[in-house]
Parts: sequence; structure tokens; C-alpha cells
Amino acid sequence: MPQARACDERLPRGRAGFVTLISLLVVTLMTAVLFSLATGAVRVSPGAILAALFGHHPLTVTQQIILLQIRLPRVLASGVVGAALAISGLMFQGLFRNPMADPYVIGSSGGAVLGACIGIFFFSQLSLFGFSATALLAFAGSVITMALVYSLARSNGRTNVITLLLAGFAVSTMLGYSSYFFEAFESGSGSDHFIFFSWLHGGIGIPHWTQLSVSGAFLLFAALVAMPLMRRLNTLALGDEYAHQLGLRVEYTRIGIILTGSLLTAVAVSLGGLISFAGLIVPHVARLIWRDLFGGGGYTRSFDVCPQRDSCRNLNGVSRRAVLSLSTA
Repeated sequence: MPQARACDERLPRGRAGFVTLISLLVVTLMTAVLFSLATGAVRVSPGAILAALFGHHPLTVTQQIILLQIRLPRVLASGVVGAALAISGLMFQGLFRNPMADPYVIGSSGGAVLGACIGIFFFSQLSLFGFSATALLAFAGSVITMALVYSLARSNGRTNVITLLLAGFAVSTMLGYSSYFFEAFESGSGSDHFIFFSWLHGGIGIPHWTQLSVSGAFLLFAALVAMPLMRRLNTLALGDEYAHQLGLRVEYTRIGIILTGSLLTAVAVSLGGLISFAGLIVPHVARLIWRDLFGGGGYTRSFDVCPQRDSCRNLNGVSRRAVLSLSTA
């Protein structure tokens, strides 16, 4: 068992490297947050922000309003949107075994566009618990569309991945073009058109603290649910037949990934509109960093490929070779 001993010898170094990487990422994140808070039409120096944070020198009333009511909510909303899209994109790329999959691959963008159009053109003055009608209807449209796509793709108690992709593309395209119908109700110079196109191309506004708290709670809940599901992505990459042999409940896992990814996507859409870059690129960047530093190119750690270790002893030769090839990829 030389290979097993070699893996055990690399684990401490891998853990130390992982802790170092996380520490560097946290420092980078804090630096970016501080820079974002300090930059704007009214400059507030990073030194003043740090001094106020540690209680050495209080901010002026104007600076408090700028930081606490404008910049900080927007910065935190950006973090929530980025994290939600990155996790959702990673889950859908693993589910569909497609590196070009993004959080909107199964139709959430079309439903969000329809909901946002209704909110912008008809209920622009309404709000509930700090959420505008646009955000609420975009959230609802995204979730309902994903449920519709899943119901269309499900047949005989199973969900075919190809059918899920095709249904998502078809439904998203039809609902996405519904925006032309709503644009016919107003002149091209109306303010609603400007708001709609800003939302359509993605942008972080200034959310209320209530909206930010609820969205952050949804993100935390979905992330906690996603953590055990992530460990099944490598197993799903083997295909349904091998995943069954490894003891994985494929259909339940697929449902969990779809529901969690749908919730994360809906949270991101309600806060920032349609932002597609983070959900597509960030998972690839994270995988490249992990592979370069620690080795392995799977969706998660290679030693999590067999969820039930006792069932691995009963694998046939083909399945064993498939597991070994995935673990050393």
C-alpha cells in the first residue's frame, strides 16, 4: 500500500496549504471590502474606517450615512450575489457534467425576466419587508420556472439530464422574449425601460438591511445544504449506473442539487438582476487553483468519491477503474 502511505504523508501538508489559501482569500476579501467602502464620490480614507472600527476616532454623521446606508449594504449584497452564483454554478456544472453550465442553465433567467417585467412595469411602487416588487417577483419567477422545467423533464420517476437541459433552454427562451410584450405598453423614453435594462444587464443597487438579512440567511441555509451534496458531484461524474453501484441515491441527490441551486440563483437574481459571469467563471478559477496547489481536477476532493465505503468492496473491475481514473484526474 505505498500509494496509501504517500497520500497519508501528503495530508498534513495539504491541510496546511488549505489553511494558508483560505487565510489569503479572507485577507484579499477584507482588502477589497475596505477599498470598496473607501471609494466613491465622497472619499472616506481606509485609515478613518479602520480607526472608527477599532474605536479610536468616530466618523462624522455624513460619513456614517454614506458608509452604513449606501456603501456597506451594496458591498455586502455584492458578496451575497457572488457567493450564491459561484456555488450554484459549481453545482450545476457538476450535475450536468458540462463546463459551460451556469446558474441559469435550466431556465431561471427566463422566469426572472418575466417576474421582473411585471414588477417594473406594473408594481414599481410596491414593496414588502424591504423587498421591492421587482425583487420578489423575479425571485418567484425564477423558482417557479425551475419547478416547471423539472416537472417537464421528469418521466417515470427519473430525470434525464439531457431532457432537463432542453426543457430549461426552451422555457427560458420563451419567457425571456416576453419582455417585448411588456415594452409595448410604454414609450421607449420611460424610466421603467431604463430600470428594466439596468436590471437585465445586472447591477447591485442599495438594498434595505432587511432584504440583505433575509438574502444572507437564505444563502447560509443553501450553502449548508450544498456542502454534503458537493461530495456527491465526483460520484455523479461517473454516470448514473456507476453512481448506483457506489451506493448513491442518484435521483434524490439530483433533486437536492436542483433545489439548492435554484434557491441560490433566485437569491442572486432578486438582489442583482441577471449577472452571469460569476456563476460560470468562478467555479473554474477555484478548481484551477485547487488543482495547481493540491493536485486533482475533480469537482470535489478525490477521496470523497465513494460515499459508502463498504459498497466499494463489491465493485466490479470496470467500476474500480472508473473510480481510480476519476480520483487521479
